[in-house]
Amino acid sequence: MNNYLTTNTIKHTLANLNLLTFEVTDACNLKCKYCGYGEFYEDYDERKNQYLSTDYAKAVIDFLVPYWNSPLNTSVQKRVYVGFYGGEPLLNMPFIEAVIDYILNLKLDKQIVFEFSMTTNALLLERYMDFIVKHKFNTLISLDGNRENTAYRVDNGGQPAFDRIIKNVNALRNAYPDYFDKYVNFNSVLHNKNSVESIYTYIKDEYDKIPAISELNNMGIRPEKRDLFERTYKDYQESISSSENYRDIERGMFIKSGTYQTVSTFLQQYSGFVFKDYTDLLLDEKEGKRRPTGTCSPFSKKMFITVNGKILPCERIGQQFALGTVDNNGVHLDLDSIAEKYNNYFSKLEKQCSYCKQCKSCVQCIFNLENIDNKPVCTNFMNETDFENYVREQVHFLAQNPEEYYRIMEEVIIE
Repeated sequence: MNNYLTTNTIKHTLANLNLLTFEVTDACNLKCKYCGYGEFYEDYDERKNQYLSTDYAKAVIDFLVPYWNSPLNTSVQKRVYVGFYGGEPLLNMPFIEAVIDYILNLKLDKQIVFEFSMTTNALLLERYMDFIVKHKFNTLISLDGNRENTAYRVDNGGQPAFDRIIKNVNALRNAYPDYFDKYVNFNSVLHNKNSVESIYTYIKDEYDKIPAISELNNMGIRPEKRDLFERTYKDYQESISSSENYRDIERGMFIKSGTYQTVSTFLQQYSGFVFKDYTDLLLDEKEGKRRPTGTCSPFSKKMFITVNGKILPCERIGQQFALGTVDNNGVHLDLDSIAEKYNNYFSKLEKQCSYCKQCKSCVQCIFNLENIDNKPVCTNFMNETDFENYVREQVHFLAQNPEEYYRIMEEVIIE
């Protein structure tokens, strides 16, 4: 088995961790039909209206401090984002206050700037907005468009939440307009009661914001809910393509659009003009060994702590794939075992990936493949004909929109 991932790689990603996210509670004051922890899905721990222990959060932070202080942390002035997630995070405000106080009083050898973020349904936003504004939270508000679009967002009694959400959002905007302009954004879920166009138009017109729009997660579906899920699900590309002004909408959404994300990935991997760092600039790519799939190295983008103390590389994967735990005895994270686990998964995909023509720009996560522990099959595999069509589509887009090449290179790829 090839050692595509080593323990030292994981140590490096921990030292340079960019985002630490806490699931502060699994309780929620809404019961959205399509929730990732709702009736459609089965790949998560039972929701018991729990609250994450502050001691667990402090233990994770204490575990990371030696990594942040180590020579493996290569940033001159590192920026670490600390996120609060739920459930509805504002239901556990004492946790958020305690964690922020603890972080801001850390004694660190290296200069690290901490920034805070939160995803919220906004029902308690007005109550806690003074604290949120004081600490300059990057606040992501979940809203699916207008009243009809947001019909699936209901409270635990089945009553629509739209009017209450808008009331709180408007209270924040009116009280702190500068903060709202700079730090507030919207996240929307695409389903059979809205469209990319209706979501984009409502949020742009009402708040002059460009929403991030995501499809329903199609992994971990309960077999008995598959038919209902399929009726609720809506494909992003089909939805935007059916819009009357879809080109204008795509340009407006820019990198939040699937088309621009695909073109951006294509340019990064195939243009020959993108280098991650000085080492990448000087190193011949043939000297490196390409890892199967597009799976991120563990903790290279995020560390996610569940309300039950499980440690995952991302909240988007099933909780059965936890890489470690935190409890009253501290953090339990066996880096050797993690590397072995990833390499075992990679070995199952080696042959498929070696024949895939899109391997350089793959974005497929191994944890979102079915039958991963036995014989996983990648549904994004591309043969030569598929790849030629893929390249043709990207080049055609750039030929039709030459100005977008510079926009992507300057605003997305060059930091």
